[in-house]
Amino acid sequence: MSRLAITNCHVHTFTGRHIPARYPHVLLMPFKRLPWLLRALALGAGVLGQERAAAALGRLHRFQAEAQAGGQAEIFDRLIAQYPAGTRFVVLPMQMAGLGQGRVTADLRAQHDELAALARAWPGLILPVAACDPRLPGAAAEVRRCIEDLGFRGLKLYPRIGYAPDHPVLMREVYPLLNARGLAVVSHCSRGGVTGRLSRAEADRLSHPMAFTPVLRAFPKMQVNLAHFGGQSDWERYIGEGLDPYDPAARDGNFLIALRGMIESGDFPNLWTDVSYTLFQSEAFLPFLRLFMAHPRLRERVLFGSDFYMTRQEALSERAVAVRLRFGLGETLFRQIAEVNPARWLGEG
Repeated sequence: MSRLAITNCHVHTFTGRHIPARYPHVLLMPFKRLPWLLRALALGAGVLGQERAAAALGRLHRFQAEAQAGGQAEIFDRLIAQYPAGTRFVVLPMQMAGLGQGRVTADLRAQHDELAALARAWPGLILPVAACDPRLPGAAAEVRRCIEDLGFRGLKLYPRIGYAPDHPVLMREVYPLLNARGLAVVSHCSRGGVTGRLSRAEADRLSHPMAFTPVLRAFPKMQVNLAHFGGQSDWERYIGEGLDPYDPAARDGNFLIALRGMIESGDFPNLWTDVSYTLFQSEAFLPFLRLFMAHPRLRERVLFGSDFYMTRQEALSERAVAVRLRFGLGETLFRQIAEVNPARWLGEG
């Protein structure tokens, strides 16, 4: 068998300069400046037997430590150390200026320009995409600049922060540009992650796989990756609590099952998903992924992604978890999600 050419379809290199000052909460601002305080609190909680609090504080400490990197190049250097030479990375910026939690030190244009420079420094290994919050002024123009002037390969969306996937700016000005070129879209699609000033129910509604139905139908050449394969909580609910197979509402209400159904139906040939973060959470998920991938349509629409550096919040290294996934799937299935499918999603094969 030939050497495996891995493409990680979901990584991040944004830094604290791209995160609002008061995110995730104003009370945590001192800890963002002094991450060692979080570590001290985590240790204290552990001593007091508050294991869940200690674990949460430990994850936040590791995230803040990563975000304090001096630039995107520093984060990328940490990433490439975890993978074989020649691995490619689809790098996803974040547009968080619309969260209403303070200013960002470096705006989205600066973040994109820094990423473009990094891609030029690593030709062929970094595949950059543009971030977009359609509620903000100039959003569509910035996407066009990234695609036409900087050579970016697609778009990153995060509806959970407060906009629908079929927002008018996206439908009229952004998606047509991508559809004409057959470019890729990555959209957050789980109950976890960043949430704007919305109720959890509203954030879940905007994040649901079916919210993308009108987009998928209107722009059939645009290759849409609804990331995280439904998300950790829906996997845990499906595995732990089960699901009534005769209740359509129960099936549609679970992101994992709804997304599987959409892909397996064949009604959305431009729909994909990736395993980022979710399959890095629990070894118990792996047998289910193997079982799901027995379906031929699903097997051809799952992408390898890790969600680095979000995964740095966990105890195991990126390399350890990626190898665990590779071992659990076996070489044939791992090659499918890490080499074959990414090439097709990116319009290369």
